[in-house]
This record gives sequence, structure tokens and C-alpha cells, in this order.
Amino acid sequence: MTSTQHADLVIHGGRIVSPDSERQESIAIKDGRVLAIGAPDTMPAAHETLDAAGLHILPGAIDVHVHFRDPGYPQKEDFASGTAAAAFGGVTTVFDMPNTLPTIATPEALAAKHVIAKEKAYVDYGLYAVLGEPSLDHIDALVEGGIIGFKLYMGNTFGKVPSPTTGAMLEAFELVAPTGKRISLHAETNSIMERRETRLRESGRTDPLAHLAARPDVVAVEAVARAAILAEWTGARIHILHISSSAELRPLAEAKARGVDITGETCPHYLMLSSDDYERLRGVIRVNPPVREAVNQEKLWAALEDGTIDMIATDHAPHAIDEKTRADIWTVDCGFPGVETQMPLMLTAMSGRQGSIRDYVKWSAEKPAKTWGLYPRKGALDVGSDADIAIVDMNRPWTIDDALIQSRAKISPFHGMRASALPIHTLVRGRFVMKDRILQEDSRGWGGSVHSIQAMPPGEVRNGETTMAAITSHDPFANIEATS
Repeated sequence: MTSTQHADLVIHGGRIVSPDSERQESIAIKDGRVLAIGAPDTMPAAHETLDAAGLHILPGAIDVHVHFRDPGYPQKEDFASGTAAAAFGGVTTVFDMPNTLPTIATPEALAAKHVIAKEKAYVDYGLYAVLGEPSLDHIDALVEGGIIGFKLYMGNTFGKVPSPTTGAMLEAFELVAPTGKRISLHAETNSIMERRETRLRESGRTDPLAHLAARPDVVAVEAVARAAILAEWTGARIHILHISSSAELRPLAEAKARGVDITGETCPHYLMLSSDDYERLRGVIRVNPPVREAVNQEKLWAALEDGTIDMIATDHAPHAIDEKTRADIWTVDCGFPGVETQMPLMLTAMSGRQGSIRDYVKWSAEKPAKTWGLYPRKGALDVGSDADIAIVDMNRPWTIDDALIQSRAKISPFHGMRASALPIHTLVRGRFVMKDRILQEDSRGWGGSVHSIQAMPPGEVRNGETTMAAITSHDPFANIEATS
């Protein structure tokens, strides 16, 4: 049936991809939303049309784990350069981490960051607040101030955000559980890593593999299991960031089987790089958690394919060239950019696997949107959904060149890798932010915070009578009458 409404844009000739299907249809957009999908002759008249013949039309990717370094470290990245990189990578929504300067632990810091992001962003975004001792008194104010969720650092990383004790972590889970917000966890046990790093330094180890030796699989296994137990006890929702080892899959799967509201992500570098690459890449490959032995790769892929791992993210963490090329591995900053190359690398890697482009849409768009209460406004291309679209050429051979990426960080372990897929156009709420591989400068500031459309289910509180608030709020003997 032909729509009687006049569209802003109609895209013809492309192959629309969802987790369930691929179909050769046209898509009409009006006021930032999908107006109609169907045969070309059923589309309304439009102010603009786009010929996408030979291209695939995907829901824009949602990267739930980026570090855009703004405020505090603009020489590494800011919201303009980071979201420009996202646009070139077919990513239409990003969730930015709170280990900036200042750390996003107070409503005042959060409000200031919202101003920065709104002024600069090319794509939509959610902002995390840190969860730890400094923020325990601000949980409700941070939620009211507009966050996508909380980030808790169980292990050290860039920014030196203190890792809470298990006691403080339990109290934090108790406080967040009623809000319904999800807690994303850097799940590495800090005390193990610090002890091992100290011994390695004392022994004179400064080589790249020393970083991996300081953080064996057990640091992640223990942290995932501990976090799952605390979430099960309190009712908190949790998300395990950057799953790097196959050993973590057991506590993750067991927690899901027990009914814990737990999800997990992995990143391209854990699927495509291994400890065999340390000699070649040296400090460039240093990241937390570390890239591990090659034996983990196939098991992580299988966990994505069977749903044990829910989604793909990047942990985009840019640094300057000199910060990644120091001889002493302990002085190399951890992390590297990835938001621009994730989609091409994943689609290229999947071409040789049983998984399909439909699986990729599930991992990169649908599942993140559902996990964070944004579906179906985000993560889908259905009538009424936001017109967040990546239009991709699946047959465009090219080579990644760090010098040409949009990020200010011109160094990554992906330099020189070949890809066969490339986003050609990216739209956010119906507006081109990247068109014909050209950044649309007038779309700077078009991105907006997604917290206002987030609709998480009501929070579930378990064992409420044992929470810190409950046990310190009254005298347990107040109602007992004196017997003499």
C-alpha cells in the first residue's frame, strides 16, 4: 500500500538486513524515523532519493563501550573526532565510559559532560557514570542527570579509577538494583594483577608479554564469578565488558542458567589477534584485559554464535603514537582505537564462517538495543524505528591505514589488515552524518543522548532486608518491650 505521507528520503535498491531476514526492498524516512519499507512502487514521494543498488542496508551499530577521552584528554580524542570515527564505521550510537578528567562520579561532572557531548557529537550517545566509593552518595542524582548505566572497575586501567572493595561493590549493587540501570564491569581482579605486576617488575621483565603474564585468565574468571554472585544476591543487572578468554565463558553461562540478569561482550581484537602478535606489534597491542593465546579465539567465536556472549563492542581507547611505542611495556598506555574498523573487520571475518550478516546485525545492533532498553527505537529497521542506518558495500576490498582514520589516535594493531566490507553512508535519525565516505560537517552536534528514550524494566531487589541501608536505618530492638 502506498503511503500518503511525503517522505524526506527514500532509499532504493539496497538489501535490508535484520537478524531474521535479508530482503531487496526500499525504505522511506520521515522526521528521523522509518516511515515505510516495501517494494519501490509502494514508496511515497520524497524530497530526496538515494540509489543503494548493490549495497546492504543495516541498522546502525551500537557500540556500548568507547572511551572518547572528553573531557580531560583532548590530545587523545574528543567527542567530535570519536563520533566522526563512529560515523565512518557505520556506528550510530555509542556509550562513552566515565574515566575522563574529571571522572564522571557526580551530577555536576555528568552535566558538564552532557554539554560537551551535545555540542560535538555526530552520532547518538549514552554516558556512563562511574560506580565506586566516590559515587555511592550520588546514585539517584546520576540517574536523574541522564546516564545509560554505571561502570564499575574491578581492575585498574587508564585513569587510575580506584577499584572498590568487595564490600563496597556489594553496597553499590544494592543501591543500583532498584533503579533498573545496568552495571558494566571491567571484570579483572585488581589484587592479583597488582601483585603479579610488582613481581614481574622486580624480576626485570619489561617485554610486551609481561603484560599478559600479569593478567592470566584467572583474574577475569574470578571477577566474573564474584560479580555474578553479587548480582544474583542483590538483583542488580550486570554486563561483562571485553571478554578476552574462553575460561570466562563458564561462570558467564552458569550465571545465566541461574537466572542472573547478566550479559557479555567481546571485541574484534580478542577474535582476530593473539599472543603470537606481541613480538610484531609490541606496545601497540597492549590493552586491558590483554589479547590472549590463540586457543581462545575459536571458543569466543562459538560463544558469540551460540549466544553465551551477547554482543560485539570495541573498547575504543585511543592514545598518541609516542604513548604506544615506548620500550618498557609498563610505561605504554593501554588501549587503541577500534570504533571505525569494527564493522568492516567483523563482516570480513564472518565471510569465512558459518555465521551470516544477519548474525552480525543481532550482535552489533539488536542485542545491545534490547539489553539497554532502547529497542525497537534503536537496533532495528522497522516502521517507527529511528532511521539509524549503515549502508555497506560488502565487496569493497581495502587496507586499513591508521594515518587515514578519523580518530586522533593514528596507531592501532589493525594497521595493514585487509577488509572486504566498507560503510559508504551512515545516517543518524534520518540525517547523513557520513555520505560517500565524506564526513558531513554540518551534522556536528546532531547526535543526542539516548537516555531519554531508554526504557529499562523495573528494577528487582533481592535480599533487601540485608542491604547496608536496611541494617543501618533502625534499631532492631526498638519494638521489643522491656520485660522487667
